[in-house]
Amino acid sequence: MKIKGKKIGVAFTGSFCTYEKAFLALEKLVEEGAMVQPIFSEAAQSVDSRFGKGEEFVKRAEEITGHKIMGTIAEAEPIGPKSLLDLLIILPCTGNTIAKLANGITDTPALMAAKAHLRNEKPLLLSISTNDALGMNMKNIGLLLNAKHIFFVPFGQDHAQKKPNSMVAHTELLIPAAEAALEGKQYQPIIQ
Repeated sequence: MKIKGKKIGVAFTGSFCTYEKAFLALEKLVEEGAMVQPIFSEAAQSVDSRFGKGEEFVKRAEEITGHKIMGTIAEAEPIGPKSLLDLLIILPCTGNTIAKLANGITDTPALMAAKAHLRNEKPLLLSISTNDALGMNMKNIGLLLNAKHIFFVPFGQDHAQKKPNSMVAHTELLIPAAEAALEGKQYQPIIQ
């Protein structure tokens, strides 16, 4: 299923080191004809890091998509009852977000968007970026791999020698992974 004309939410969480790739993927979604709604966690919109300032990231997402971000839990909640999206992507999806999602915690706009969206039994696509994927968070990733309506952008170790537990999604595969998720399928191979 092509993404042209689909309503896609893109929820940004931390992992600022992957934002450049995340914004390239966001641009690609728009180029492919998706109607994209940006959603930002509190950290994503307010933290200034060596990779950039939160307010600059918000401005860039709004310019790319042509839509104001959803930046509060209250703004994200209507995604469920109003069935606002065909697909929700968490990009990047941090280890913290993975753990909270796996354990039913809804304390950020991104997690509220996920909870609200999943209530409609629609696909949620995770583009992980976490330093503990092969450590403490492996159990949470395992739970989510086995959950209905949750799919993953293929991922792999980003630097096996320096960060042996760290894994990151291959965002260049976001479009085919999104198309597969819209059909209720996991894009394969999932670990690359």
